[in-house]
Amino acid sequence: MTHRIGYLIGSLASDSINRILAKALVRLAPPSLELVEIPIRDLPLYNRDDELEPVAAVTVFKSAVENAEGLLLVSPEYNRSIPGALKNAIDWGSRPWGHNSFARKPTGIIGASTGAIGTAVMQSSMRSVLSFLNAPQLNAPEAYTTFRPEVFGVAGEVHDADTEKFLAHYMEEYAAFVERVLSLTAPGHVGDR
Repeated sequence: MTHRIGYLIGSLASDSINRILAKALVRLAPPSLELVEIPIRDLPLYNRDDELEPVAAVTVFKSAVENAEGLLLVSPEYNRSIPGALKNAIDWGSRPWGHNSFARKPTGIIGASTGAIGTAVMQSSMRSVLSFLNAPQLNAPEAYTTFRPEVFGVAGEVHDADTEKFLAHYMEEYAAFVERVLSLTAPGHVGDR
């Protein structure tokens, strides 16, 4: 069985190193996962006044999240936290109250940075947010990727065997986690449509 996994890239930059990492993850994913990007670029800033009559971009985004069987968040770390564009997308996807599109989605968090600690602090912040949203998370292995241009090709190729092995292992673990969560999760969630 193939599971449709939506992935969100936390950077809006066209040449984002996390976009390059996402391409590598798509290439290394096991056949049981079909990875499809869920874009966040066109979302307006979250405003509670617009919750009940959102613009089309919000409706499209929420629908894409709801149609995914799992979510993979591939994100940089901005100022030791979640990038604003990604947090904005999460805020739209979790609102209005009682219409949380993220509930029960098996979720993985990974990110790349040029720094030595990768995206460890962002991931810690994201885990707190996802816990509140009732989105089960792959807790191990953790994946804090130090990005080096000589290791990653722009089309998703990985030129270092150890890095490629680690990322492939992460995707295998995520695929197994998706299977576990989906086998235990009944349809429906109290308070959500």
